[in-house]
Amino acid sequence: MNNPLRNPAAAGRLCAGIALGLVWMNAMFAGPSARAGSMGFLDSAPLGTTDGRQIYVHICQGCHMPDAQGAVGAGHFPALAKDPALGSRQYMALTILMGKRNMPAFGAKHAIGFGGPAAVLSEVQIAAVINYVRTHFGNHYTDPITAAEVSALDQGTP
Repeated sequence: MNNPLRNPAAAGRLCAGIALGLVWMNAMFAGPSARAGSMGFLDSAPLGTTDGRQIYVHICQGCHMPDAQGAVGAGHFPALAKDPALGSRQYMALTILMGKRNMPAFGAKHAIGFGGPAAVLSEVQIAAVINYVRTHFGNHYTDPITAAEVSALDQGTP
């Protein structure tokens, strides 16, 4: 077998094979993108829904899981199901706006893109997903947050 480190043609074929494999894996295994309606994770089209459930499905469940039970592996993704910390809608809003530990920020002035445009949610979308999570997955917090409250919290952050 040719050693790709010593044979430029073999190195080129190896790189092409790896690239095709990565494209195939992205097409086959990548879950719904943070950019709704996109075919890949670098698509810059904004998420076009204000439905909290759809936002959860497209963005949150990749880490927090479809049943909101969280996950541990390459990182620690806390459960949102039956979570007493979710009693504070402001805490949730600030966490989504600014990020926390290994959770990225989704607020327009805080989000950072890695290899492409950042996934950004509007205040309306942030309020919608907060209200969805706080009333599902065994959570029974019925005092909703509004987009105006999310905006006010964001204005108070650096």
